[in-house]
Amino acid sequence: MPKRKDIRKVMVIGSGPIVIGQAAEFDYAGTQACLALREEGYEVVLVNSNPATIMTDTHIADKVYMEPLTLEYVAKIIRYERPDAIVPGLGGQTGLNLAVQLAKKGILAECQVEILGTSFESIERAEDRELFKELCESLGEPVLPSEIATSIEEGVEVAARIGYPVVLRPAFTLGGTGGGFADNEQELRELMRNALFLSPVHQVLIEKSIKGYKEIEYEVIRDSNDTALAICNMENIDPVGIHTGDSIVVAPSQTLTNHEYQMLRDSALKIIRELKIEGGCNVQFALDPLSFKYYLIEVNPRVSRSSALASKASGYPIARVSAKIAVGMTLDEIRLANTPASFEPTLDYVVTKIARFPFDKFSDASNKLGTQMKATGEGMAVGRTIEESLLKAVRSLETGVCHIHHPKFDNWTTEQLLTYIKEGTDDRLYAIAELIRQGVDLVLIYNSTKIDLFFLEKFKNIVELEKTVREHPQDAEILRDAKRMGFSDKYIGRLWGLSEQEMFRLRERNGIFPVYKMIDTCASEFSSYVPYFYSTYEIENESVVSDQRKIVVLGSGPIRIGQGVEFDYSTVHAIWSIRKAGYEAIIINNNPETVSTDYTTSDKLYFEPLTVEDVMNVIHLEQPEAIVVSLGGQTAINLAEPLAALGVPIIGTDTAAIRNAEDRGCFERIMEELGIPQPEAEAVTDIEAGVRAAARIGYPVLVRPSYVLGGRAMQIVSNEERLRHYLQTAVEVNVDSPVLVDRYIMGKELEVDAICDGKEVFIPGIMEHVERTGIHSGDSISVYPTFSVSQHAKQQIIDYTVRLGLRIGIVGLYNIQFILDANDDVYVIEVNPRSSRTVPFLSKATGVQMAHIATQVILGKSLREQGITEVYGKEKERWYVKAPAFSFAKIRGMDSYLSPEMKSTGEAIGYDDKLTRALYKALQATGMNVSNYGTIFVTIADGDKEVALPLVKRFYDLGFNIEATTGTAEFLRQHGIRTRTRRKLSEGSSEIIDSLRQGHVSYVINTIDINQHNTRLDGYEIRRTAVENNVTVFTALETVKVLLDVLEEITLRVSTIDA
Repeated sequence: MPKRKDIRKVMVIGSGPIVIGQAAEFDYAGTQACLALREEGYEVVLVNSNPATIMTDTHIADKVYMEPLTLEYVAKIIRYERPDAIVPGLGGQTGLNLAVQLAKKGILAECQVEILGTSFESIERAEDRELFKELCESLGEPVLPSEIATSIEEGVEVAARIGYPVVLRPAFTLGGTGGGFADNEQELRELMRNALFLSPVHQVLIEKSIKGYKEIEYEVIRDSNDTALAICNMENIDPVGIHTGDSIVVAPSQTLTNHEYQMLRDSALKIIRELKIEGGCNVQFALDPLSFKYYLIEVNPRVSRSSALASKASGYPIARVSAKIAVGMTLDEIRLANTPASFEPTLDYVVTKIARFPFDKFSDASNKLGTQMKATGEGMAVGRTIEESLLKAVRSLETGVCHIHHPKFDNWTTEQLLTYIKEGTDDRLYAIAELIRQGVDLVLIYNSTKIDLFFLEKFKNIVELEKTVREHPQDAEILRDAKRMGFSDKYIGRLWGLSEQEMFRLRERNGIFPVYKMIDTCASEFSSYVPYFYSTYEIENESVVSDQRKIVVLGSGPIRIGQGVEFDYSTVHAIWSIRKAGYEAIIINNNPETVSTDYTTSDKLYFEPLTVEDVMNVIHLEQPEAIVVSLGGQTAINLAEPLAALGVPIIGTDTAAIRNAEDRGCFERIMEELGIPQPEAEAVTDIEAGVRAAARIGYPVLVRPSYVLGGRAMQIVSNEERLRHYLQTAVEVNVDSPVLVDRYIMGKELEVDAICDGKEVFIPGIMEHVERTGIHSGDSISVYPTFSVSQHAKQQIIDYTVRLGLRIGIVGLYNIQFILDANDDVYVIEVNPRSSRTVPFLSKATGVQMAHIATQVILGKSLREQGITEVYGKEKERWYVKAPAFSFAKIRGMDSYLSPEMKSTGEAIGYDDKLTRALYKALQATGMNVSNYGTIFVTIADGDKEVALPLVKRFYDLGFNIEATTGTAEFLRQHGIRTRTRRKLSEGSSEIIDSLRQGHVSYVINTIDINQHNTRLDGYEIRRTAVENNVTVFTALETVKVLLDVLEEITLRVSTIDA
């Protein structure tokens, strides 16, 4: 049936700020869908509160509302816009849950808004555990024995009936939040409390555990005509028991017999036909490795993380097709690159996805994996064999590993390793490889891990070739074999004692280069040309090199904390600008969740690891005019120097300028020459030098390794003992990796993103942070325009920005962070010679297309030629606030105390004519529960008590109950505030923890004295419990002040008539 003519305006709900379990894949899906709907002539209204993504750019939809994704705001927008229809299946679980609420509250009926795509009855039947079970039983499809419990006691009874081990799954939650395995009653009680709390409907499904089964997923799609097809099937190398978002996944599945493959495919198609799903859908199975027995784990009736992976793995744009199905088109009417969408893709290659975990930032968090997702992002690689694609995926992760070898396990005994691999961890793959090196029988490894012997054999092939390579240094034939299996130059070089650069020259002499194969959905059965390629060491090259002028842009790789989807935003804008300027734009990236790796974005897409070797191979083939490195975050910047050494032309900010900004020595010389003040600092290469430097500068000091992203391993230390501890445990100090010791200045923090063309500078806006120095800029609330800074200080900031940009030699975007101390003096903290995390937010707030302007500057068109003559942009009349979104609840053992180390996973925006309202919206948009009544729990360091007093009094005047720890309660009572005392754990009482668990507490305010170690542990327990029970924790008093302004704004006062 052709597309519907009776609908004109369609609303799309996005997925909000990025949290673990719901990352950029929904932005990719949403962007695709908005473009697909506009292509068919519909007016698109988008609601999404995430400023970091391309999706909320004003030209992706006709109207973009970046308001909080809550019922009241979306209802207002619907009443105002009156869309004809709404598409709920593209905003992940957030969008789906919102649409369900809108329907249940009658808002959709009241405004006559129709739901497109899969109906709510179907969504309900798939999402509601009981209905899903009934559905499967009616079809004769096997599901696990399970029952629903609504209280802890009921849970204990159910588990006793089913028999341990059991797995808990709270209803309607995201990324497996709150779920887990229980082997006995005690574990069950602990998990149940949290799980009931997290489920919005207070239901928890308890089911029999089938840890050790194979986990298989099918990505399927169906239209209103009942045409259904399987787009891609994927197999988790890790068995059931580890969330599919954390598992190593291969596509197509490798260990299924044809009978098993067809059996599960039939089952998946039968289910989506019965559910009458219209659009993409993901079905997960557990398959017994020893028989044909299988169970249905779950069905996601929406576009999911796996669909982004399946789209990139097969070249079939699931979200685009789903959007068109939603408006009534059928699969045979929708055209893809060369075939109708009703054509099932075939893969003649192997795809491997490995998750990127945040444990390098949270060294104290547990790295065990379970049914609760912990990964922040993922890297994907394509090869002709499993070995090749696995090794390419490993080096795409950028975790300092270039092969399935991790130095951590070098000295472990076989016993230690066998114990370690029993549980899933982020580095289990490397431990398994080490066991194989030690000659352990694969069957023993299988028994400990239940990873199929087929995969273990493949790992063994890799390990065996390592030996051969080691024994034949510089042998061209052996080198060819190793490259064919996916070995990296870096690793072979390590075995042969050569550098990466020497390895490249060796391959060049022997003419050993990869060819590029195309990903075209049909295994080249039809003649087609889809500009989407992967490398492999074979004979025939399918990538046609044009004779146009070409520019290569490096992407930013897997999403991690500190380098998120913001960098993809700049990358995509750059590609659009380069194409507009008449060049052929080529992108190299390996993150399947993003818009930049959609083959329609650029002229050519190379899906490759971002390493010197893989980038050089593309450059060797394409011979581009230049490459751009300043937009892919630190990943791309780190590649600049080695690529330049191999003679690659870099346009924009060059390596000399990068060194000027990033090398401490060069930077300090420039600062002295320009006479710009910066906090006193010294780079040290051993522990004693560090102690001497700190004594000279004066405590407290800020210590950090040089060359960092997202403040990794940064700390404020206040005495010699803490400093020694840091230098011994947190970082390696040596001549190659110096550590910086800076004087720590208390003050306001500000930052600027600016564009320099070598002659002039343009600054679109200055952002002021709510929190003071000492909290990472990515974790603080940021406001544009500034709200408490004098004109004099602003002038100084503008002056320093202009002089630094020109002197360092920036061409394109750069970012500077400043401190403003109590005397109104401005200091420069650091200059980042690249596009930064705040570029999308500032672009959207100021309306200046920064990435576009910067790209034109890089291509040689000056600011003046673009019509920009002023240095500082005109400040907006409205307020724009960027607030961080955290994923603390997802990772056990992680401390929520904010520090110079970045911890947020995403960000949300709020804007309004009044600052307090803009702040209120931003806080709501991050998912924070902003309530203006209840109890606050206060525990404050002595140094902060005076500052905290008026704040606590304001809570008291709003009608909050105040609870505090012994010392703080004393102090508050002396100042006339009624306070309940709660004794600390170190005083032998668990009252605090119990009080938080009962759910009366709205906020916890906790500051620590960096000198006292023992109070930190108490505080840690309190913060941890608060996070696990969804209580908002504030560790900076500035944030509390902002919250109070907001609460006073939204609370109506009561008073007597004669007051």
